[in-house]
Amino acid sequence: MAEPVLRLLRERRQTLAVAESLTGGLLAATIVDVPGASTVFRGGLVVYATDLKRSLAGVPGDLLAERGPVDPDVVLALADGARRVCGADWGVATTGVAGPESQGGLPVGTLYLACRGPHGGEVRGMTLDGDRPRIRAGAVAAALELLAEALGAAG
Repeated sequence: MAEPVLRLLRERRQTLAVAESLTGGLLAATIVDVPGASTVFRGGLVVYATDLKRSLAGVPGDLLAERGPVDPDVVLALADGARRVCGADWGVATTGVAGPESQGGLPVGTLYLACRGPHGGEVRGMTLDGDRPRIRAGAVAAALELLAEALGAAG
């Protein structure tokens, strides 16, 4: 899924950045596995710790305090932060609960993804089954799918 998304970005002369919590760098690694990714991929933030979501990605501290790190508004702020910090046209972000235990009352497999582009953004919430590796891999695939849909809509 990464290759067609990067091709679309290349054709449009647009760039991409990511902010990852749940996926811990797996999304960025999947993107850079594609030869030529450097022509569109600016970089990313791995903001696994909640305080780094605030200090590096610019998620408002009051939002984090009120709702916690696994929240639709938080993931959209992460996507905004990725765009801003990395100077990219598009930002994609992940947050969620990979397990093995629930977090903040949210069950394992709860996740939120966000994509923010030049003309707006979208958040998607979902629940995935499986162990940590399966949840994280599913989140990467879903994040790339969300970006592909957004690029198609922006077409």
